[in-house]
Amino acid sequence: MKKVLNSSKGFTLVEIMIVVVIIGLLAAMAIPAFQKVRQSSQDKAVMNNARQLSAAADQYFLENGVSTVASTDLVGSDKYVKAVNTVAGETYPAGFSQGETITIGGIAGVRTVTYSP
Repeated sequence: MKKVLNSSKGFTLVEIMIVVVIIGLLAAMAIPAFQKVRQSSQDKAVMNNARQLSAAADQYFLENGVSTVASTDLVGSDKYVKAVNTVAGETYPAGFSQGETITIGGIAGVRTVTYSP
């Protein structure tokens, strides 16, 4: 008497599709959370740059007895702030006035952050 072994090894199409659906659901939940964390970290980096520029402007006001300053007088290798690294394509103001809020626009093309010294 012969034994017939019908053992096919591997996964069925249904099993593979179940795994693909589960991975898709996990990705659908993770991507929005990642984007929110990325947006928050970009906003914090921009706010930190605004704080540094505001502190540099305050120092410039104290040393020179003026109430306005251009960004070119604050940023440079031999100035108060060595460099302002953009993180999301934002634009910083060209000048600062004492006591006024700083508005940084164009963060990732859509957001604006305001810093009040």
